[in-house]
Amino acid sequence: MNWDDARVFLAVCRESTLRGAARVLAVDQATVGRRITALEKSLSATLFLRTSEGYALTAVGEAALKAVEKMEHSALELERQIQGLDDRLTGTVRVSTTDSLAIDFLIPAIARLHRQHPDVRVQLDATTQILSLAKREADIAVRNTRPDNPDLIARRIARWPVGLFASQAYIDAHGVPEPGSAFAGHDLVVYQPYLQGNKDMTLVSEPVARGRIVASFSSSLLVRRSIAAGIGVGEIPLYIGEKEGLVRLWPERSRPLPYDIWLVTHADLRHTARVRAVIDEIVAGFAGTGE
Repeated sequence: MNWDDARVFLAVCRESTLRGAARVLAVDQATVGRRITALEKSLSATLFLRTSEGYALTAVGEAALKAVEKMEHSALELERQIQGLDDRLTGTVRVSTTDSLAIDFLIPAIARLHRQHPDVRVQLDATTQILSLAKREADIAVRNTRPDNPDLIARRIARWPVGLFASQAYIDAHGVPEPGSAFAGHDLVVYQPYLQGNKDMTLVSEPVARGRIVASFSSSLLVRRSIAAGIGVGEIPLYIGEKEGLVRLWPERSRPLPYDIWLVTHADLRHTARVRAVIDEIVAGFAGTGE
């Protein structure tokens, strides 16, 4: 099996459909189907069961997957090592981050980078999903979680305390909640993942049991924009809340865990000139925001 066939096989394994694999590979669906059929014929083995729900691996396919994943690891390692020797300030750098960090920090960093190195192109993916640097889905990640992969280089570039905020309009209409009241009589906006499986949810260590959760959001950007819109009281990093012009409530309190920002890249790529240039601008953008 050559690497081109292996890539098609992996795409079908991971997407479970020809259409999904075709989208990932940027080819048409018929091409993927022909490649899989030809691969099975060349190996004299059935790799997939064709079901109503998609393509499922056979026992032979499962064995093939383990071998092909080793091929993928070796191919990606070679690609990273070659790129790690590249000293040209040209080409594409793929960056993954959240929508909030993209708007506040990454876009200004890209603007500065473009003025200095116009031949470096940044492909910015703002998503809540964690893309894999090891599989070359991204070259750099800027996230609030530190990875545990030993092949990745992680650097904390900011640490922000997290406080309670509201808009002035909300305070004028509803007043300030009383500490110890569990937010009785107040509207709350929260980050959606915090609600999942958390029966004892708190905001800055205050139970929310007597408050009204009127909206939940899948990103921190939406949480802060909803606070600014006067929808309710919410918990966000101090740096962001103050930058947004919101009113901090209960300034003596903050969330027990701060909001850390990590810049992550693969060890093989950190000396590539274009990757290094992007990293330098991102780090500069966070300088002085809190550590």
